[in-house]
Amino acid sequence: MNKREFLSLLGHASNAALDFAKVYVLDELPLDYKYNVSLSLSTDDPRLTQFDIYPEDRGKVAGLLEDTEVVELLCRKEKVPVWIDISVHSLDKGCTVIQLLCAGRYSADVATFYYPDNGMPPFGIKSPAFPVGYKTGEKFRLKPA
Repeated sequence: MNKREFLSLLGHASNAALDFAKVYVLDELPLDYKYNVSLSLSTDDPRLTQFDIYPEDRGKVAGLLEDTEVVELLCRKEKVPVWIDISVHSLDKGCTVIQLLCAGRYSADVATFYYPDNGMPPFGIKSPAFPVGYKTGEKFRLKPA
């Protein structure tokens, strides 16, 4: 996947995550996005030679990135993480902060991507983190970034 394609897909997935979050949150969610990215959250066997794996990424987090910075971080040799869980995280200075939790396996082969049925693989749309005491059907406020 080239960087232009990934940037477009990131925008589409971000809008879908925002729409999904509106079901749960009371806050007005701006269409200006920043991203928190957690790298290499999967436990990957280095013998999986069909993937690129970056052990040095384990535990790394990058915060409040622009979409183009996310593309530079996650598109490596036209490969991207095979799964990226995306959700609205918080609000910061007029921006909606989107969280990206990423696999450590990188591939260019769409057939290896997770979430093939949502039209946005490798992105899987997740809900915002529910607050303690959350009751089904009740909306809540996001925490500030």
